[in-house]
Amino acid sequence: MEEASAQKPEPETAGEQESQRRETVADSGEAPAQGETSAEGEASARQEKASEPPETPLPPPTFEFLVLSLRSQAEMQLGLFPFETGKERPKPHLPLARHTIDLMAMLEEKTRGNLDMHEKRLLENSLTELRFRYVQAVEAARKQEQEAEAGKSGKGGGE
Repeated sequence: MEEASAQKPEPETAGEQESQRRETVADSGEAPAQGETSAEGEASARQEKASEPPETPLPPPTFEFLVLSLRSQAEMQLGLFPFETGKERPKPHLPLARHTIDLMAMLEEKTRGNLDMHEKRLLENSLTELRFRYVQAVEAARKQEQEAEAGKSGKGGGE
């Protein structure tokens, strides 16, 4: 039983891992890694810790956040969020967008009568806009497909 209590818990961060490694090296009587002094080790541990992104607090798990998360997913799937300036708009993934919109419609149906006015409007407005954007994306994809077909038949028939 005493052996289990003498074991140290697993380190969670890189800094804790480095610290535990140093303790193990010190306990075993081994020298630090080649060229590494105690001060260098501490500096590298601080640098590793500084390079880690700061933890941002998570938003509260609200119905509004759920709706906005699903809405953002659908907008990304519809190709409405270009990620880099100067790059082409991402190609839409229409089946996935349709699935997300259907999930939101199911959420609306299952929560009917249990939402306050703000939540109800947010969900209804989001669904209306996403459905409209979905129809636009389908029409744009059809038009692009027809233009590609016309381009192929025009090139093939003229030669």
